[in-house]
Amino acid sequence: MLRIIGRRAHLSPVDTAWLRMEHPTNLMMITGIFMFDEPLDFDALRSTLSKGLLRYDRFRQRAVRPVLPFAPPYWEFDPNFDIDSHLHRIALPAPGNQQALEELVNDYMSTPLDYSKPLWQFHLVENYGDGCALLCRLHHCIADGIALVRVLLDLTEDEHLGEGAEGGSQISAGRENETAHKNNGGRSSRNREERRAETLFKQGIEFLSDPERVRESTALGVDSAAALARLLLLSPDPETPFKGKLGVRKRCTWSKPIPLSLVKDVGRVTGGTVNDVLLSAVTGALGRYLRSRGEAIGGLDFRTIVPVNLRPLDEELKLGNAFGLVFLSLPIGIDDPIERLNELKRRMDLLKGTPEALVAFGILNAIGITSPEIEDIVVNIFGKKATVVITNVPGPREVRCFAGKPIRGVMFWVPQSGRLGLGVSIISYAGEVLVGIATDAGLTPDPEKIVEALHIEFDEYADLVELVRVSDDTNS
Repeated sequence: MLRIIGRRAHLSPVDTAWLRMEHPTNLMMITGIFMFDEPLDFDALRSTLSKGLLRYDRFRQRAVRPVLPFAPPYWEFDPNFDIDSHLHRIALPAPGNQQALEELVNDYMSTPLDYSKPLWQFHLVENYGDGCALLCRLHHCIADGIALVRVLLDLTEDEHLGEGAEGGSQISAGRENETAHKNNGGRSSRNREERRAETLFKQGIEFLSDPERVRESTALGVDSAAALARLLLLSPDPETPFKGKLGVRKRCTWSKPIPLSLVKDVGRVTGGTVNDVLLSAVTGALGRYLRSRGEAIGGLDFRTIVPVNLRPLDEELKLGNAFGLVFLSLPIGIDDPIERLNELKRRMDLLKGTPEALVAFGILNAIGITSPEIEDIVVNIFGKKATVVITNVPGPREVRCFAGKPIRGVMFWVPQSGRLGLGVSIISYAGEVLVGIATDAGLTPDPEKIVEALHIEFDEYADLVELVRVSDDTNS
């Protein structure tokens, strides 16, 4: 629950953690692009954002970090707010292809947002093919990826509405006017724990050093203590070209569309879920990339941090961060795609039903109320225990329109918590899957090679599906 002070509201401890994690070499922004086959009308875009995005108070507020030590940051309405300071129009240089757009995204992914204003920006990128792209940047302290994707998709409309329609479809389970939300009487268990955390902060308790307080904050008893111990006692990940000192410059790319039907067919013939198949293909691609750099990967495992949504699926949309983290060990050294998929499935099944994600939420909650120095130590510890962040966000099943134009494709990249140098973003949209790669340019200057390896993995899976189909036809 946000604590109101006049026109100000304290950031929740978890949102504070994401604000403090900002570093010049690891910006805490969610970067996304919408791709269109037709040009967008700039005035229609501005109207869509004004009527849709600005219904949420948070997009008119800036995050203020007080000068006084230990004083919590707070949201404050920007007295000089002007949407034109957040909406820009630029032209993509020739040849206006994916590579040119990637270079542009690289620049913005490496550039911090302006903290004197609300922490978001949109850029209409013209001359992208025969259409355009819409580049957005939103700070993670505003909300997590699940919430922000819902906010953005809530600005879209059904394709059949056609040109001239403006955003505002009811994709989300509900709207949030944050001022009204702050004043309502709802009191969830998690909100009670956040208020308790704020009380502990006032009392000067070092939250992380007291296991009893950690158990109270997550309300999970002995099971959470065991999960916390597991998280903190994990051995460091092995050294690979993906790990090392980060630089300011980032690089990104994304795959060609992968038919969701293919992913489902692979799951059908292997007994895996869509998520199993996607994670196995990504794992195989990372292994192929390391081999291409001369690395020995036999028996190699390293961990990914996987965000887990903690919101009830039927809960109305609220901004802020409400997700946990689990550490999943990837069998990089298994070459056989079926064996790798089965092993990944086994490992993920072991994590299901454990309190690890909630405990990680509790840790984020805790470090948001400690000193920045302690948070820095914890973030670095977590960064040593993983190599990559992988997110998987399901998008709409049907084509949507934005400012009256059909969206051809959607791609997002999330920041790498723990100051990691590698992020993988998976998003499904209108029957297709796109996989995005974000890297530190000094560690992995060629993320496009990971994407090439990913397509080889799916080619192998497609061959397997065809082999099973032929076998079924022969036996029928």
